[in-house]
Order: sequence, then C-alpha cells, then structure tokens
Amino acid sequence: MRNLTCLILMFPLFGACAGNQTVDACSVRLQGDLQSAMNLAEDRVRHGCEYQFDGYFQSLLAIAAENPDKTNPMRFSDHLMRAQDAGVISRRQAESLYNRYFNVKFVSLQGDYNTCSQTCPIRDQVMSDMRAELHDKELGLMRASSDQAGFYRADNLLQETDLVLEATCRACGAGTR
Repeated sequence: MRNLTCLILMFPLFGACAGNQTVDACSVRLQGDLQSAMNLAEDRVRHGCEYQFDGYFQSLLAIAAENPDKTNPMRFSDHLMRAQDAGVISRRQAESLYNRYFNVKFVSLQGDYNTCSQTCPIRDQVMSDMRAELHDKELGLMRASSDQAGFYRADNLLQETDLVLEATCRACGAGTR
C-alpha cells in the first residue's frame, strides 16, 4: 500500500517531465539577410548539425528569392565551398548543387555514354529529371539572381535536348531494324 501511495504521489512529477520538450539546437529558423543566414547555417553545420545541410540550403534559397541580387550566385558558390572545406559535402556535391540552381547546363544530363543504349531506354525519366531541374534553375537563376536571360537559355537548352533526343532515339530504333 505504501508503494502505491508513493507511486500516486510521484505520478504528477512524471507528467511534468513529459511536458518539457528539449529544443533541438539544429532546428533554427534562418531569416534576415542572406549573408547572416549563411553564417548561421555554416556555424550550425560546424557544430554537429550536418544532417540539416539540405534544409538549410533550401532555406537560404528561399531567403535569396525574397531578396534577388546578381551577386547571389557568387554568395552560394562561396557558401558551398566553405561547406566543402568543413567536410560537410564533397566537391562533387558542391558543384552539382551550384550547377543545379545557378548554371544553364543541366546536371541531370551528364556523362560520356552511348545515347542509343543508355539514354534512349530511359529518355522519359531523363526528360522528367531535366524538367524538375529547370524548376530549380527558375528558383536559382530567375528568382534568387534576377538572371532571366540565363533561365531562358536553360529553358531553350531543355527544349533543344528534347528534340535532339527524340530524333536520336528514332534513328537508333531505325538502325536496329
């Protein structure tokens, strides 16, 4: 009976403990000017929040889109190089992220491969990936950097690639008959 009384008296204490939630130091809301937000994100990833890098990067892109500037691509390049130097991402990841958002060339369509045997069978997937990447280029080139000309070059490159792949894959099919 005494144990039951102790348990009943201590039960509210357990409820109080359950109500206290720990704050995740990595769950920071990036806001303000882009450079300050980048500094905070870099500080967080250097202090154990590497797993939040992708989320931080998306937040930084959103901040840049709210404050478009022709210097934003250079800021992102520098940010990605600092993340690489800190060992958070590899050089290849840094280049891929930068090019995906701020370069007219598509990272979705790369490699030295035989178009007929490797690209034509997955042409629909390649084009879908390129369309998704064009959406990212809209965010990076047009909205964050005010580089409409760069975005429209990327859009034209996508359309040209679609036409070339269609013709090439037809020719590949004709050559196998």
